[in-house]
Amino acid sequence: MCRKPSWGGRGCWRASSAVLIALLFVGDLLPAWADESESPSRLSDKPTPLDKTLERPKPLVELGVPFLGTGKLQEGFTLPGGAVWQPSFVLFGTYRTAVQTFDDGKTRFSEWANRLDIFGNIQLSGTERILIGLRPLDNHRQYFGYEFEPQKRFNDNGDGSVEMLFFEGEFGEIFPNLDLYDRRSLDYGFSVGRQPLLLQDGLLLNDRIDSLGIVRNSLHTPWTSGWRVDFLYGWNYIHRNNNERDNSAQLFALSTSADWYWTTVDLDAVYLDAKKKTGSAVYGGLGATQRVNLLGRTLNSTFRVVGSQALDQETPETGDGVLFFTELGLTPHGGLNWLYLNAFWGIERFSSAARAPDAGGPLGRVGVLFEALGLGRYQAALGNGADDSAGGALGYQMFFDQFRRQLTLKVGNRKNTNGTRQDRVAFGGRLEQAIGHHFILRFDSFISAGPHRGPGYGGRTELMAKF
Repeated sequence: MCRKPSWGGRGCWRASSAVLIALLFVGDLLPAWADESESPSRLSDKPTPLDKTLERPKPLVELGVPFLGTGKLQEGFTLPGGAVWQPSFVLFGTYRTAVQTFDDGKTRFSEWANRLDIFGNIQLSGTERILIGLRPLDNHRQYFGYEFEPQKRFNDNGDGSVEMLFFEGEFGEIFPNLDLYDRRSLDYGFSVGRQPLLLQDGLLLNDRIDSLGIVRNSLHTPWTSGWRVDFLYGWNYIHRNNNERDNSAQLFALSTSADWYWTTVDLDAVYLDAKKKTGSAVYGGLGATQRVNLLGRTLNSTFRVVGSQALDQETPETGDGVLFFTELGLTPHGGLNWLYLNAFWGIERFSSAARAPDAGGPLGRVGVLFEALGLGRYQAALGNGADDSAGGALGYQMFFDQFRRQLTLKVGNRKNTNGTRQDRVAFGGRLEQAIGHHFILRFDSFISAGPHRGPGYGGRTELMAKF
C-alpha cells in the first residue's frame, strides 16, 4: 500500500508512472525468444525416451498399451459421462510345483503337487478394470499330482470354477462431467463380483466372496491426516472359520482406517447371518501399525485384537473368543537383514468371519512355522488354529546377491492353555533363489518336538513360475 509522504501525495503517482513506462518498453528489452516461445526452460513437444530403464518382463499375453511399458499412449474413446477409456488386456499368472514330505508325529505323507493360478485383466482406465481368475489344477482339497505315501495314487481332480471375477472403478472417474471442478466429493470407489477380501491382515477375514464394496478414501477431518470408510456386503461363496462353504451365510461389514502422524489405526465390524446349523455371529477387530524409536533403532510394530461372538449356540463354524496378536521387527545396525518377533494369545474359541479353503487358520500371519502354503497337504509345523493357545516365533531374514537370494531362519513355540497339554516347539528355515525374471526356487524344512507327541519333520522343494 502506497502511503502519503510527508512532502505531499505526488510520490505515489510518480512511482506508479515510472513502473508503467518501464512495462511499456520491457518488450523491446527482452530477448527475441520471449515472443517466439523458445525459452530454454520450455518443455519440448517431442517425446524423449528415458536413458536407462529396467528390463520389463513381458506377461504371457499382452494386448493394447504395454503393462508398465514406455511410449505413446493410445487415444482411446470417450464415454457419455466424460470418461476416457484406453482398453488393454493382460494374461498373467503363477504356476507352482512341489515335491514334499510331512510328518507331525501322528500323520505322515509324501507327494508331488501342482497349482496353477491364471488371471485375465482388462484394464479400461487408471481406475477401472475387470479381472477374472481361474485355478484349473486343484479343487482346494486335492491338487494335480501324485501321492507316494501312505498310498500310491494319481490325482487329477481339477476344478473349472471361477475363483475371481469382479469389476472395480470409481464413480467420479466414470462420470467426470458431473463434477468438472471436483467440488462435489463424488470420488467413491466400488467393486462388485467374486473378489478377495482381507480384514485385520487376514485375522478377521480372509476369503474370496461374491460381494459389493463401496469405499470413500482420503476423507479429511480435523483429527486425522487421512480417513477411509469401506462398506461390504457378501451374499455368496462364503467359507466359514472351518474353511467350509456355507451357502446360507450373508455378510455385512464396515471397515475403517485412519492415519495419524504416529500411527495408522484400523477398526472393523462384521455381522454374519446364517442358519442355526452353522450359526450367526458378530465379529470385531482393532489394529494399530506404527514405527517407534527404541534405543536409537527404528522399530516397526503392529498390534491387533480381534474377537467373535456367536448369536446362537457355538458351532464348528463359529465360536466365542478373543485373539491378541503383535508383530515387532527391525533392521540390525549396519545391514539390510530383518529381525522380527511375532506373538499371539488366543482366549477360548476365536473364529474368523470367513476363511478361504486354502487360507488355513488365523495364525498364518505369525510366520513360516504357522502359515498355510496353499499347495497340497503340507501343513504348518505348529498349526494355525487359535483356540486356547499362546505362543510366538522369532525369525531372522537374510538377503544376498542383490536381494535375489534370501534365507529365513525361525524358531517358534505353541502352548495350549486349555489343559490338553499339546505343547510344541519347532525350528525351521526357508531358502529362496530367483532364477532369471520368471522363476523362484524355494526350499522349506522344519523339525518339531513336544512332550506328548513324537518328533516331527517336514521338507519340500518348490519351483514357482511367474508369467
